[in-house]
Amino acid sequence: MALARGRRSQYTANLWPGFVDMLSTLLLVVIFLMSLFMVTNYIITQAASGKDTMLSRLNRQLSELTELLALERSKKEGAEDSLAALQATLLATESQNKRLTGLLGTAGGATEDAEGRVAALGTALDEQRNITNDALAKVELLNQQLAALRLQLAALNEALEASEAKDKDSQAKIANLGARLNVALAKKARELAQYRSDFFGKLRQTLGTRQDFKIVGDRFVFPSDVLFDPGSAVLKPGAGPQLDKLAAALKDIEGSIPPGLGWVMRVDGHTDITPISTSTFPSNWELSSARAITVVRYLMARGIAPEHLVAAGFGEFQPIDSSASPAALARNRRIELKLTEK
Repeated sequence: MALARGRRSQYTANLWPGFVDMLSTLLLVVIFLMSLFMVTNYIITQAASGKDTMLSRLNRQLSELTELLALERSKKEGAEDSLAALQATLLATESQNKRLTGLLGTAGGATEDAEGRVAALGTALDEQRNITNDALAKVELLNQQLAALRLQLAALNEALEASEAKDKDSQAKIANLGARLNVALAKKARELAQYRSDFFGKLRQTLGTRQDFKIVGDRFVFPSDVLFDPGSAVLKPGAGPQLDKLAAALKDIEGSIPPGLGWVMRVDGHTDITPISTSTFPSNWELSSARAITVVRYLMARGIAPEHLVAAGFGEFQPIDSSASPAALARNRRIELKLTEK
């Protein structure tokens, strides 16, 4: 057993050096392979770097060739434009040469035409001299006619001065007549004012002391509400006595006014601003006119001559009170009487 153990120990010791040798050999192989790999990698890297450098050089050369090609194309286009311009110039020169050749051919004929024109101008000049002589004769005749016209103008001026003198005399007479007419009109107006005053006085006495009947300037004012219902042109039953008094006063004054004075009693109808629109009265114009006509017809029926009566309607457009209160509206609804000239 001891011998066996000694053999085993001896055998185990002999394997170790071989193992070490094998590992050394393997390490050398690995080192060799790594060295070989590094060398190969270096060679490949150098080759790739050279290829990149070559590729960059080729790209630069390609760019230069492209620029040269563009330059050549530009030069070619410029040459073609120059060629086209030269061709156009050549065509224009040929056309100019042809025109000059034609002018040169017609120059000889133009000389002959010029001589003919000179002869024609000479003939025309002679004719013009004859025309000038005729014109001078006509001018002399016109001068004689002008002298005769001046004599006629002098006679007309004398007649005009005489007419102006007569006109001044006529204007003086017209001014005198106008002054006399104004005096007559003023006298007539004074007379009519006197009769108006008498009429208003008699009318005031006839109507009594009623406060709703007023004298405003040269007019006598009746409230429409005394004579008419709202929106109506028919007299109220109680309006007759008031109008009878008016007719009596007017009849009395009518007989005292001279026939040549030329007067009328104007009856004016007025409404307030309240609008009206009916089949009978489409607006306040018709209502105010109808009320004035109603009063005129009543006076005619009481014996007042129609030629001394006038009816007029003013609608709501002549108010005596511009406010919108009920009292103002009542004052504006009225019948006015005015003794005036025709």
